[in-house]
Amino acid sequence: MSFILNILKAFFNKMLELLLFGRRSITNSLNIYVKTNTGRTLSVNLEPKWDIKNVKEILAPQLGLQPYEVKIIFAGKELSDATTIEECDLGQQSILHAVQVRARSAKQRKSMHSMVAEEEVTPEEVPSKPLCETLLDVQFQNEEKVQGPGTVCEHERVHFFVHCSQCNKLCKGKLRVRCSLCKGGAFTVHRDPECWDDVLKCRRIRGHCESYEIACVDNNGDPPCAEFYFKCAEHVSGGEKDFAAPLNLVKMNTKGVPCLACTDISEIVLVFPCASKHVTCLDCFLHYCRSRLLERQFMPHPDVGYTLSCPAGCENSFIEEIHHFKLLIREEYDRYQHFATEEYVLQAGGVLCPQPGCGMGLLVDPDCKKVTCQNGCGYVFCRNCLQGYHLGDCLPDSVNDGDSSSCEYSVDPNRAAEARWDEASNVTIKVLTKPCPKCRTATERDGGCMHMVCTRSGCGFEWCWICQTEWTRDCMGAHWFG
Repeated sequence: MSFILNILKAFFNKMLELLLFGRRSITNSLNIYVKTNTGRTLSVNLEPKWDIKNVKEILAPQLGLQPYEVKIIFAGKELSDATTIEECDLGQQSILHAVQVRARSAKQRKSMHSMVAEEEVTPEEVPSKPLCETLLDVQFQNEEKVQGPGTVCEHERVHFFVHCSQCNKLCKGKLRVRCSLCKGGAFTVHRDPECWDDVLKCRRIRGHCESYEIACVDNNGDPPCAEFYFKCAEHVSGGEKDFAAPLNLVKMNTKGVPCLACTDISEIVLVFPCASKHVTCLDCFLHYCRSRLLERQFMPHPDVGYTLSCPAGCENSFIEEIHHFKLLIREEYDRYQHFATEEYVLQAGGVLCPQPGCGMGLLVDPDCKKVTCQNGCGYVFCRNCLQGYHLGDCLPDSVNDGDSSSCEYSVDPNRAAEARWDEASNVTIKVLTKPCPKCRTATERDGGCMHMVCTRSGCGFEWCWICQTEWTRDCMGAHWFG
């Protein structure tokens, strides 16, 4: 009996070992999608320690090719056989591109030769390390880190930050490349980007596309341009259509620069695009944005939009990538977009509907005084004073009389409840009434037709509730009863 128990014990121990090994394998392995230029998509499990040569040996039989006939493209680079999977910084369900090695046509070779002087490329791509390994921080920021006389510090790998809509927060980002013409990912760049303009602006770097049997060329027969985009590094890849907004001003604080506001030294900071490159921590940046948003002091820029500049008052320091304001919470960012839309309307010569709860932006002719809130609440108002439409000259709004330049005032707590009620009554009156076009007496329509007669002593003006003008036969025929 003891012999049988020992056998069963050994069996269960072996099964437990295999189970644990299997779990470790599943945990360590990466499920990767491999796309070919023939339209096929293969799903393979790769170990981080494997090299690209191993990958080719796995893929070649499935493609009907020899391993030396396959080349692997990832993030704008043809990967060398010695490159390991873990060097590529791949995540689960990332995408590699496998294409067949083939000779180029004379036209393509000529096009590539023509690019040599401009971008210092060779006619044939040479397999290399992935972009995350070759792209260096010192090159990307066009800075030189000097440790001592004639001594340059060790180059650090570049870090990217994005705002991910799926994670809804600031995340680390991954730089990816595709063809600007066919949007395919089987694309190799002629050179690495060296600054943010190379990434954010179009037609800065050319490359070679192998997404189709006939490589893409532009109208002049030149190689297509690289189109860079970003993905979030903190969640499983959602495919080639999974994008994240780049935050190019957010950087790792490798120099240990203190925040200009709180003087703390943070790991991640925002560097304003001014000549002095002022640094702020993210908490102070958000506080800066919130205070300017509450005071409605964002500034309209003709090229950028509704934005902020360096808080130190530096010239030419506007934040051009407005996705940085997505670091605000959702309600604050929605308010920012709302204010930006209103500012655009005002800058374009439009007006905003003054009716409480509406605020519809309206683009009207410069000479138009009577404005109707079409596609909104239907309110009719005077463009000059933003009160209900009237005849004659505008009168000052009694609500705004007095000094309103300062928002600093004391509040008696014992009268707070009374003040709330009065304010609610004023808003209710403004929403439910319309002013008499002649004497501006607030008038409420309680059913009946649209023919209004002002009840104020000495006025008696007859007017139309819809048009807010004198009552005419046209009003009687068009909308006597609505």
